[in-house]
Amino acid sequence: MAQKPIPENADLFGAAEPAAQQAEGRPGTRPLAERLRPRTLGEVAGQEQLVGPDGTITRMLARGSLASLILWGPPGVGKTTIARLLAEAAGLIFVQITAVFSGVADLKRVFEEATRRRRSGTGTLLFVDEIHRFNRAQQDGFLPVVEDGTIILVGATTENPSFALNGALLSRCQVLVLRRLDEAAMNALIGHAETDMGRALPLTAPARATLRAMADGDGRALLNMAEQLFALDGSGLDSDLLGPDELATILARRAALYDKDREEHYNLISALHKSLRGSDPDAALYWFARMLEGGEDPRFIARRLVRFAAEDVGLADPAALPQTIAAWEAYERLGSPEGELCLAQAVIYLGTAPKSNAAYRAYNAARQSARETGSLMPPAHILNAPTKLMKQLGYGADYQYDHAVAEAFSGQNYFPDGMARADLYRPAGRGFEAEINRRLAAWAKLRDQGR
Repeated sequence: MAQKPIPENADLFGAAEPAAQQAEGRPGTRPLAERLRPRTLGEVAGQEQLVGPDGTITRMLARGSLASLILWGPPGVGKTTIARLLAEAAGLIFVQITAVFSGVADLKRVFEEATRRRRSGTGTLLFVDEIHRFNRAQQDGFLPVVEDGTIILVGATTENPSFALNGALLSRCQVLVLRRLDEAAMNALIGHAETDMGRALPLTAPARATLRAMADGDGRALLNMAEQLFALDGSGLDSDLLGPDELATILARRAALYDKDREEHYNLISALHKSLRGSDPDAALYWFARMLEGGEDPRFIARRLVRFAAEDVGLADPAALPQTIAAWEAYERLGSPEGELCLAQAVIYLGTAPKSNAAYRAYNAARQSARETGSLMPPAHILNAPTKLMKQLGYGADYQYDHAVAEAFSGQNYFPDGMARADLYRPAGRGFEAEINRRLAAWAKLRDQGR
């Protein structure tokens, strides 16, 4: 039996909406978020860098040189909408699949239909939602049809394309970054919703701000919550307008965007680390809290704090490392939620401590030097001589016991014979390292004097 062709401008895995449900101005027939979908690229909120007058996509369309694209951004910011409107603006047939439900057979069918259309002079824009969920072999399947122009591929992903997509596919596509919706874009969406419904949301001004915060930059989530509020009949409300606390009891807060094993995990720990390095304890506490709210294991954060204490504070404050280890041990004893306060104290301590990466740089320099010098032996005078033969070979000869000389400093050479003295540890001079600098300078002077 011959396969039926895919309907043009159809979602491959979604039923077409009845014509009666497509009529404008009929609240209730379709979800609010669907009714308010933009009709042109210029109506897309919050993505002016792409679809504004000087946006990347606007310029592509003006040149008539539409490339295959990867749309990378968080949920609810317009990836699907942009793909649909892009196909319309470019005069292409829009076909949509999702990687969650599609396999090789589905892709083959889409490619065959696109080839048929191409022969009749019609192009195809294939929108692949969650494209990062395709495996390497499936992603490779796009290469020939993208290269020969059979399809214009527009893939949508919430994951960093550098990690989620094959290099070969990435090289054939332009990556466009979509931003989470800002306050202005979300206010515009609320305004559109109120116009569509013919009435204002039953919210005080602070509650409107809370609603935006609850949506967390997701336009779809914002409109879905607004639709719930429009559906309230007023029963059980203390007043005509809801305040922030009443709003929170009615709506569930959208979970913060955080994948503990993916890019957001690394983004937030990087933000915490760099806030600490920049001596901003307030910002560091914020990122610490963001990670906890996202469900991060506090032990992971504790490990990174210990690393930070050695890498970025070091000997500028020698107490930083034991303080941080003590906070970790306290967390292990107390558990959650009490133990997180101990880690918060460590965050504040590290954020306010003097900073030095001198130990970190010295360690890396020492490793580099060790790789370059190979297997050089220590100088004979610092080798132990437990046997007669070793004594005859000069092991331990002329060794000076530092405690037996003035200022407990002999100034002998401890580097291998044939290797110049290396200046590896260079204190920053902040905090306790100022005292270390004074000591090193005094010892260098004695060494130069032949001690």
